[in-house]
Amino acid sequence: MISAGVIGATGYAGVELVRLLLRHPQVGSIYVSSISFEGQQLEDIYQNLFGLCDSSDGKICGKTTGVLTTAEEVVAASDVVFTALPHGVAEKHADECIRTGKKLIDLSADFRFDQDEATFKEWYKKDWDFPAVHAESVYGLPEMYREKIRSARIIGNPGCYVTSATLGLLPALKKGLVATDTIIVDSKSGVTGAGRNPTMTNQFCECGESVMAYGVGGHRHQPEIKRNCSIAAGKDCGIVFTPHLLPMSRGIISTIYAPLAPEFAGKLSVAQVHQLYKEFYEKEPFVRVLDAGKNPTTRNVRYSNYCDMQVYVVDGGKMLQVVSVLDNMVKGASGQAVQNMNLMFGFEETAGIDLIPAAF
Repeated sequence: MISAGVIGATGYAGVELVRLLLRHPQVGSIYVSSISFEGQQLEDIYQNLFGLCDSSDGKICGKTTGVLTTAEEVVAASDVVFTALPHGVAEKHADECIRTGKKLIDLSADFRFDQDEATFKEWYKKDWDFPAVHAESVYGLPEMYREKIRSARIIGNPGCYVTSATLGLLPALKKGLVATDTIIVDSKSGVTGAGRNPTMTNQFCECGESVMAYGVGGHRHQPEIKRNCSIAAGKDCGIVFTPHLLPMSRGIISTIYAPLAPEFAGKLSVAQVHQLYKEFYEKEPFVRVLDAGKNPTTRNVRYSNYCDMQVYVVDGGKMLQVVSVLDNMVKGASGQAVQNMNLMFGFEETAGIDLIPAAF
């Protein structure tokens, strides 16, 4: 049994972490913090936790303090710390975890680029404050880096769009099926992806009954997708990424277009590509390549850690098309973070996140 801490527990990703950790069989205690709501009860902010908090002894379900405390207290009490914070804030907590023998899983972008500070600074406009801790970090996509994650002390949890795009492309890139000059990733996300703080973009009257492209040509997930794809392909990949905001609470759908390599164009059937994807992911607990003829929908992965996908060969056999869906708050954020925790501590990889998707 371990103790877990969530710094930033009142954001969408943070409270989703609490929900998942509460049912985890190997997590004995949970500690939570929030700068905005310090000293308040978590159940007063998220009423779905009503009745699970015991303010007399500070426990939720016998596991977690219901009173939001300081980040320093969370780090001191925890074996593993999850940071669900704005970009550029997690480094100091990672430094403290390294110095005190704790582990940290960060859900921001702070540790997603390994030692590449230049790319981080270009896209996030900030220098690293603790450069040394980045030598300890591992990119937390289990389907790519499972063995490295097992021995890591700091994990950079992938972006939600990035997870859907990378998983959709990984088999084709690893097998050299596609040309890499220009790969198009067209993604659409629910409003929780924009965070909990209200803006002119995520208010109901602004996003309801409408679909909007945003960050065109300059979204921060683009370099992360490019990095993953280039590593998988073993050469530079050109990525055109366009995100869109959908008027729903959670979910991501990515439609990916990649031209088949000249030696495969017009020669590969969709059945052959489908079989390749099936075999590539057959041992992955959270990636489901659907049977031929079935199309992925965000509804069928809601509240689960699954990524569902389907493959198509289009444009007269010259183009690979992949549709990939996931719940942006689970496999795209908090569920993947718990999956990484399971690997780091030698637990069953599916522990606490073997969730059945909701039917509607």
